Order: sequence, then structure tokens, then C-alpha cells
Amino acid sequence: MSFFKMESSDTSDKPFARLATFSRAFLAVYVAITLLCAIGYNVTGMNRFDAINHAMSTVATGGFSTHDASFAYFGSVPLLWTGTFFMTLCSLPFSILIVFVARGRLDALRDPQIAVFLGYLTAFSIAVAIYHRLANGVEFHLALAHSFFNISSILSTSGYASEDYSLWGPFAVMAAFIATFMGGCSGSTAGGIKAYRFIILFNAIRSGLNRLVYPNAIYAVRYGKNTVDADTQRAIFLFFITYILLWALGSLVMGALGYDLVTAVSSVITSLSNVGPGLGSIIGPAGNYSTLEDPELYLLSLMMLLGRLEVLTVLVILTPIYWRQ
Repeated sequence: MSFFKMESSDTSDKPFARLATFSRAFLAVYVAITLLCAIGYNVTGMNRFDAINHAMSTVATGGFSTHDASFAYFGSVPLLWTGTFFMTLCSLPFSILIVFVARGRLDALRDPQIAVFLGYLTAFSIAVAIYHRLANGVEFHLALAHSFFNISSILSTSGYASEDYSLWGPFAVMAAFIATFMGGCSGSTAGGIKAYRFIILFNAIRSGLNRLVYPNAIYAVRYGKNTVDADTQRAIFLFFITYILLWALGSLVMGALGYDLVTAVSSVITSLSNVGPGLGSIIGPAGNYSTLEDPELYLLSLMMLLGRLEVLTVLVILTPIYWRQ
């Protein structure tokens, strides 16, 4: 239950007295964001059909494009910024967005994971843009637009691409690979490990290091102003370790099936995080999974299901002790 509450961005003050009220507010906000996104896409370069389809997949952060070239088909920089804005918005906790819109509570936006997510999104995007400008001579405003769009797509697990960023250079490839693990916020439609887990992991590690220096001192692990209980800490460490082990095991299997290092490791983590494009010539931003054989597709399908269902909620069903209760 502690794991579920964290993942659903549950709050103790219960801003909505009834679930039905919250559900109506959720539906209204979701539909409103989708309509605004469709209008934005239509204004900045898409026809109505493309705008509606891309808006639905953007807000769900699970995007297929209506074109093989994805956003590169349209060649519009304003369209890239529109997509970046809505992918970023929909990577934030929906419950907090609903409280902000329906109740007008600015304090809801002070959730620590929002600042952390926006922080590493901005840092990655600007660093890659500067590298792209220096390494490839691209005009900075174009480098910035493409960098923000593609990093937002990876972190939000939307699956879009505006260029083959694997051709930008080693630093850009490594940044994209690391971003594949990270994901958006808890309570959003994004996948990945997610920002709130990194906050708690960092604070738990810092607390542990402090205890090595002062063994008798008491250091609470906090998430914002709240103390994180031991059960939640254990659940998050268990999730993180299991996530990495699944990635390592899946990568070994892909290697045994004959794939190179880049394809093997990126295909598993991009499936586990539900990102979409991987790295390399086969499954990179300019490629797809159509050439993979059945065993690989079954493996990656399993990884996608595990990642989408938050790993532990599926694996716990496979443990013998679960069935003896």
C-alpha cells in the first residue's frame, strides 16, 4: 500500500471528498489538455487529423506518430516547442495538476519531484544542445529546439523523435541512454524509474553515509517535508535493484540471441522504461523493431509489460509465498 500511495501521488489532506468528484475532475482536465494540445499542433504545422492523433498520444505519453519520420516529417520548429511543452506537462503528476486547476492551489506545485524532473530535463537538454552546436555546427536555436524535444520525448516516454540523435555524437548518445532510465513523475502517464524514487534514494544514501560518520545520530529520510517510512524505503530500493537486474538479465539474453552491445542494452531498457526508440542502427530513432525475430519480440514485450505495471506488482504474483496466503 505504501508503494501504491507513492505511485499514485496520494496525499493525506484529500482535496476531493469523493472519488467520483476526483474522477470527473481528472476526466475534464485530461480532455482539456488533449484539446489544447490538438489546437496547438494544428496552429503550428499539423493538419487536423495529425493534430488530433498526435495530441492523444502526447497526453498519454505513449506516442505513435502518423508518419514513419515522426515529427521530422513536419519540419516545424514551433511544432517541436509545442510538443515539448505538452510532453513535459503530461510528465507531471496528474493529481497535482487537477488540484492546481480545480482548486487553484499553487502549493500543489511544490512537490519536490516536479522541481527535480524539470531540473534534469533542463540540464540534459541544454548540455546536449551546446554539444550539438559545438560538435556539428548546428545553429543554437535549432539545436536547443531539437534537444529539448528529444530529451522530453525520452523522459516522458512519448516515443517521438525529430532527428536521429544517435548521429549527434557520443555525448548526445550517452545522455539519451541515461535519460532512458529516468522517466517522469509519479502519478503521470510516463514510465521509467521516476523522479520521486531518485529523491528518496539520494536522501537514503546520504542518510546512510552520515550514519557511518556518526553511528549514534538519527537521520530521517525525507521527501519534501514528509518523513519516508522504512517500508516505503525498502519498496523503492527493491524496485530499483529489481529494475537494474531485469535490465542486465534481458541484455544478456539479447546478447545471446546475437545482437550487438548497443542494441542489446538499449532495447531492453527502452522497453522496460516504455520509451520506444532505442539506440543503434536497428532500433534507433531512425529504425524500428520490425526486423526482430519472435524470441526477441516476446522478451521485449514482457519487459514492456513489467515496466508499465511497475515491475513489483507483477513479480510478486510469481512468488510462491503469494499463493500460500
